[in-house]
Amino acid sequence: MDNPTDSTPTPTTRSLLQAVAAGRLSPADAEKLLRRTSIAELGYATVDLQRQARRGRPEVIFCERKTATQVVEIARRIGEAGQNALMTRMTDEHMAAVNEAFGKGDDLSLWPVARLAMLRRAVVKRRDPLVAVLAAGTSDLPVAEEAALTAEALGSTVERAYDVGVAGLHRLLGKADLLMRARVIVAVAGMEGALPSVVAGLVACPVIAVPTSVGYGASFGGATALLAMINSCSPGIGVVNIDNGFGAGYLADSIAALADRADDS
Repeated sequence: MDNPTDSTPTPTTRSLLQAVAAGRLSPADAEKLLRRTSIAELGYATVDLQRQARRGRPEVIFCERKTATQVVEIARRIGEAGQNALMTRMTDEHMAAVNEAFGKGDDLSLWPVARLAMLRRAVVKRRDPLVAVLAAGTSDLPVAEEAALTAEALGSTVERAYDVGVAGLHRLLGKADLLMRARVIVAVAGMEGALPSVVAGLVACPVIAVPTSVGYGASFGGATALLAMINSCSPGIGVVNIDNGFGAGYLADSIAALADRADDS
């Protein structure tokens, strides 16, 4: 490691620090290696390979409008850095290409309903604080599953309760035990978007509201649900963008991680 070159295997930040501490690597050479391995320049993408060290979660690939070849190569570079590659908003073409490139082992998971895939190159420690993901109706499942699977992929423990919208309030009240145990709740709803308001009025934990584009004409592609959630009279609600299950799952995992640290202190 005394003379880093482009052929040097990609080190982790921890291994570099350990090498410097042990006297096997000079600080100057460690700095060169960190600069070389912090990004991967692909021409069409500049892949951030140090995000795991900075934020505790690797860069995520938003696949929409990327070619299948681009998605595969970005995932490959993230994987070569020893990080997990989560891919969102995938098409059938993306999934087929990723499966062809990485699907021969046990370290690739594909979730067509949520349009997600995960290439695993590192072990994710499971956190105890519970994330509950609720969906108002079956039509909201793709967005709800995107949220649930994202949080799980990042390390959260997740429980689901689907088709518990306010059109049949008894179905939601039947999940009272789950609501009370959760440290953060993701509530996914289209139509008039009332579910998060009702949930926030029942619990003490943060509620992440996700409007979906499900509904008839006056739902305006989710704008009605979005405005209803933003204007909720129940405090303790944060709102993400329309159909943004990934953003909700990521935020829920961040909150669960803070709760996990608090529990350990």
